[in-house]
Amino acid sequence: MSGPQSPSTRLNRASRPQRVSSKLQADGSKLVQLPVLLCERAGHAAAGRSVVLTNGCFDLLHPGHIHLLVESAKLGDILVVALNSDDSVRRLKGQDRPVDNLEVRLAKLGDVSCVDRIIVFEEGTPTILIRSLEPDILVKGGDYTIDQVVGREIVEASGGLVVTIPLLEGHSTTDSLNPNPGDV
Repeated sequence: MSGPQSPSTRLNRASRPQRVSSKLQADGSKLVQLPVLLCERAGHAAAGRSVVLTNGCFDLLHPGHIHLLVESAKLGDILVVALNSDDSVRRLKGQDRPVDNLEVRLAKLGDVSCVDRIIVFEEGTPTILIRSLEPDILVKGGDYTIDQVVGREIVEASGGLVVTIPLLEGHSTTDSLNPNPGDV
């Protein structure tokens, strides 16, 4: 795996020609399975393109999510979003989650132009995916410290970077569903 390129040598996403058609699978989605993603990853590495990975539930997609995705995309050439399955979200957030099921969350993320690929994972964390994909850059929201980011050791050991993106204040799915957590 090649390490992340410096900002001066990597491709500038804003100056790249739109590659919308190449982002889509034959069925029109950005959803990929792991074998396909790994094959694409090898091609990106050979071409000197950096792969950025972020992950989450992305339930009730809101401006904070969009901010994370846009800022993540600016860090490299290809943005992969690892999306928790419905069962994974329930284990993490409780039986009343997700509010939007997987199909809806996939459709919403698929409409975000800076997202190149989406992969669904069943586990509680994306550790297995991170180990397989070896992204150049791993990104989480600013509610995590670098040391708390799952997969940090894997990415750093392979020469990659781990980055946290500051949150947009006032945008949290959990907070919007529980506006007064003390009133339970």
